[in-house]
Amino acid sequence: MAKTATKSARKPAAKAAAKPAAKAAAKPAAKAAAKPAAKAKAKPAKKPAVKLSMLKPSVNNMTVRVFARAAGLDTAETDAWGHTRSPEFMARNPAHLTPMIEDKGLPRGVLWESCAIMQYLSNKHGLEKFYPKAPAKRAMVDSAMFYLVGTLYPYVARATYPALGFPHYAGEVGHSDAHPDKKSEAQKAAMAAIAEPLEVFHSFFRDGKPFIGGTHPSIADIRLAATLEFLAVIDYPLPKWAKEYMAAVEKKLGNAYSEPAGDVRGYIAHVKSQAKA
Repeated sequence: MAKTATKSARKPAAKAAAKPAAKAAAKPAAKAAAKPAAKAKAKPAKKPAVKLSMLKPSVNNMTVRVFARAAGLDTAETDAWGHTRSPEFMARNPAHLTPMIEDKGLPRGVLWESCAIMQYLSNKHGLEKFYPKAPAKRAMVDSAMFYLVGTLYPYVARATYPALGFPHYAGEVGHSDAHPDKKSEAQKAAMAAIAEPLEVFHSFFRDGKPFIGGTHPSIADIRLAATLEFLAVIDYPLPKWAKEYMAAVEKKLGNAYSEPAGDVRGYIAHVKSQAKA
């Protein structure tokens, strides 16, 4: 009788104990099942596509194309060759300039000028390795870019545009009806003037560092390296440091640099082959 009573007493207790245990086991299982679902929902949203209107043979356009790739931005490129003076393009961009990006966050929806575009996208996406936040470091990057577009690039344009077949700026000898000898003299003077600002980038802005940005190319480095690509059309004798610098930028950025640079180099090769024919 004692044994029977013990068995009957144990059975309900075992069942009762089993139920909470099952519930307790079910809870972690439910939580475990819920976790992957929660993680899936928490995935960061993909960066919005940057709509970029560009011209492949241009180093100004190459600058933004390189930057967008190097920064990992999702970029949708549109070749604007032959369309920058169309009513549709001019309605959005009365300056009819490229590169141009489209973004709803901008006051007028569009932005042109390569340096401004890189600054904007760096600020928007927190790309500090390309455009540092520290005021002093950022000032040096800004200074290098402004010195480039204000001093070096005008010399590069005057020296290379005649060979590239690009239109010259109004008010300059290349745009005038001056004698070809005068135009040739002006082009040679521009070529001779390149050496001084180029050396400033080497001795002042780099100051013994691999890049203007330090150990990683900044947006100023991308702008400078791209600009120097045009000098190949006139076989400009770049100093050794400049050749090594350009190679270092390309090596550091890889295909992000090489692919857009390939379009510029291809155009230059075409122009040179036509000149020889």
